[in-house]
Amino acid sequence: MKTQEMIKMLKKFDSCKEAIEFTKNYESFEAAWNACQRGDWMLWIAQRLKVDHRKLTLAKALCAETVIHLMRDERSRKAVEVAKKYGNYKASQKDLTDATAYAAAVADDAAAAAVAKENNQKQTADICRKILTDEVLKKIN
Repeated sequence: MKTQEMIKMLKKFDSCKEAIEFTKNYESFEAAWNACQRGDWMLWIAQRLKVDHRKLTLAKALCAETVIHLMRDERSRKAVEVAKKYGNYKASQKDLTDATAYAAAVADDAAAAAVAKENNQKQTADICRKILTDEVLKKIN
């Protein structure tokens, strides 16, 4: 997918201006994907492209594991474990839904979230590249 097509797609998905500006620096989607340092953007586009739900959940769980040490509540850590199992076909959709609902009761720790966001964007981008590249490129091409 060429630059102008990528920009058109991102606008269709109501992408942020920062992502559109980033994309302008690359001649193809694959080049932009491989250079991306933002795992959150990669998860976002994979979700918009409707990649396999289990694969997407696995990528999200592995990204969440990068900050699991900041999670103070066992419910949050358990939700990450269940999401990872779901992504690996070792837990059901019901297990995932239950764990997610249980963890949703946990109040967000704004300070930990800010540190986690700042410190793990590249790490999550690498995870997304490893898990999602094939699926995303199939959807794009």
